Amino acid sequence: MFKFWKKKPAEEIREQETGNPGTSEQAPNVEPSPADDDGASHAQAAPERPEAGEIAVAAGAPAPAVISAAPQKRGWRERLAGSIFNRDIGSLFARKPRLDDALLDELETALLGADVGVAATTALVEDLRKRMNKREFADADALLAALRADLVAMLQPVAQPLRIDASKKPFVILMVGVNGVGKTTTIGKLARRFQTQGHDVVLAAGDTFRAAAVEQLKTWGERNGVPVVAQGSGADSASVIFDALQSARSKQNDILIADTAGRLHTQSGLMDELAKIRRVLGKLDAEAPHEVLLVIDGTTGQNAVNQTRQFRAAIGVTGLVVTKLDGSGKGGVAVAIQNELDISPRFMGTGERPEDFAPFDRKIFVDQIL
Repeated sequence: MFKFWKKKPAEEIREQETGNPGTSEQAPNVEPSPADDDGASHAQAAPERPEAGEIAVAAGAPAPAVISAAPQKRGWRERLAGSIFNRDIGSLFARKPRLDDALLDELETALLGADVGVAATTALVEDLRKRMNKREFADADALLAALRADLVAMLQPVAQPLRIDASKKPFVILMVGVNGVGKTTTIGKLARRFQTQGHDVVLAAGDTFRAAAVEQLKTWGERNGVPVVAQGSGADSASVIFDALQSARSKQNDILIADTAGRLHTQSGLMDELAKIRRVLGKLDAEAPHEVLLVIDGTTGQNAVNQTRQFRAAIGVTGLVVTKLDGSGKGGVAVAIQNELDISPRFMGTGERPEDFAPFDRKIFVDQIL
């Protein structure tokens, strides 16, 4: 019924313009494309010449159906290269700027805007300024190459990949972070990655506070064929993870990945619960958890530095997973955290798909964002 009332005004307008109120043959109804914001009709005057890539249609012949090619999926490298950091720095040097103090001022603004942090930005820019005054750079491209080398060097000291110690069975990985950063999704991606490496993985649904968190983790477990140890909603998180560790030890699983409830770093009660989880696990394995991965949102900004500082004090963070490093992610916060707190990113997340996930490589990371 609604299609009739939408189409009638368009027909009346077409009759007024062409002076042809009625024909024996009518054009078939064509639904407007979802991409059309105004819902306008697709019927348009044919151009005098077909543009490149178009097909010329003889007069009176029915117009061929328009087939839109499916958008090609971008890999994580392409997604990372589309970050805000990349666009700001890239546009700055794309216009071939003069090598002067104004360029350094613009570069400083771009680095701060990309959440590299005041301390790291100041160190980077001042180093470049001294070298520029010594005439070490022939042009702006040489300065950009120097910036790349400085960023790689800044990320080098503690840049270590996550290594699974086979002597610790199961190897316990505890996932922590604030609400909405993508912990559960990251767990699913990690489980899939470890499986492809031949590891036997089990998951613990320790996020017993958020509605449907347990079901979400079970869905990832079913998708990857990984068992999930869970209890009812509202159960004690430490108890769930303790039971999971007992089960993993009895079944000789290689890796246990434990989810925890998202919590603000300013909530002292919830932060204290992380310390409780460590104490409870210590009753079975004095060294557990063997890895504590803090998941941070790449769009969070400098607040991620404060988050990392508080979580490290509560549970002892050993590595980072930086998520959402795609078109809206700035990325520079990884440099700030590493520079100020000496905690290395382990993985990068650039989307929702399992393949939008990769180990952190400082050279690739810097190359893509620059």
